Amino acid sequence: MYNHPFHTEGLGQRSFLVTGGAGFIGSHIVEYLLKYGAGKVRVLDNFSTGSRENLAPFADNPAFELMEGDIRHAEDCSKAVAGMDYVTHQAALGSVPRSINDPITTNDVNISGFLNMLVAARDHNVKRFVYAASSSTYGDHPGLPKVEDRIGNPLSPYAVTKYVNELYAAVFSRTYDFHAVGLRYFNVFGPRQNPKGPYAAVIPLYMEAALEQQAPFINGDGETSRDFTFVENAVQANIRALLTEIIDRHEVVNIAFGQRTTLNELWQEICKITGIELAPIYREERKGDVRHSLADISKAATLIGYNPAVSVREGLRITAGWYRQAADH
Repeated sequence: MYNHPFHTEGLGQRSFLVTGGAGFIGSHIVEYLLKYGAGKVRVLDNFSTGSRENLAPFADNPAFELMEGDIRHAEDCSKAVAGMDYVTHQAALGSVPRSINDPITTNDVNISGFLNMLVAARDHNVKRFVYAASSSTYGDHPGLPKVEDRIGNPLSPYAVTKYVNELYAAVFSRTYDFHAVGLRYFNVFGPRQNPKGPYAAVIPLYMEAALEQQAPFINGDGETSRDFTFVENAVQANIRALLTEIIDRHEVVNIAFGQRTTLNELWQEICKITGIELAPIYREERKGDVRHSLADISKAATLIGYNPAVSVREGLRITAGWYRQAADH
């Protein structure tokens, strides 16, 4: 992966902080930055959901630094941001069901932790602060495709926290002249996404089911649709948002592929790739889930030059190869 750079200028004199860098998306950003010679890549992670295994390949790189800490502690955030040019804030507690089961911890990490990071980045005068926003912010707005300035009511505590992130970033832009870019991710998937645990995402669960030749559960009738986004596209968005010079206010952009796939289509595609035939088991819809999701990605294209190169099908093929390899080890 990352055979083509998403940036034009040299990274050797630049330092980057990746919060949640031991996580799924965060570790891919770290991999890209180190591959292309960033001067310093520091990770802040408390390993509550991230994995040391994700960082193991970088341990011997002299440009890599791991700082164990928690974004809920303001002093950890300040220490991590000190001396950094750029911050990409990926640390969060994901999952709609988790937020429904435990809204307080989700709020502490995603809102209090986010605010700690914003304050630290402002105080240390970082050049750019990019953060993981979420398509869950669209809530019950029925319109498709989703356009950044038209949102509905949030459907879960998680969605509330991600919307509050955007509100805080907008207020910091107006009040302190500190500008951030929020990337509204749409169902990011790819290698290193964990299939274990009660809050695993759908693609790792389906991959594991396919490789073990077990029927997966599909929530509802399987016609729920998502704009699945391969992780390399999300990394591209982060790099472009970090390094684009022209942004002089708070901006939020959709990061997706721009194509809708139903859960039934997703399972059929995974069956094709893995060479199995297996009917899924249908069960009740999940609370807090949005029925359909599809992004308009034209704003990201215009603002940061985002151009998602990896399709859902190609991404699934790469991902299946990774899960196969992981299963063999």
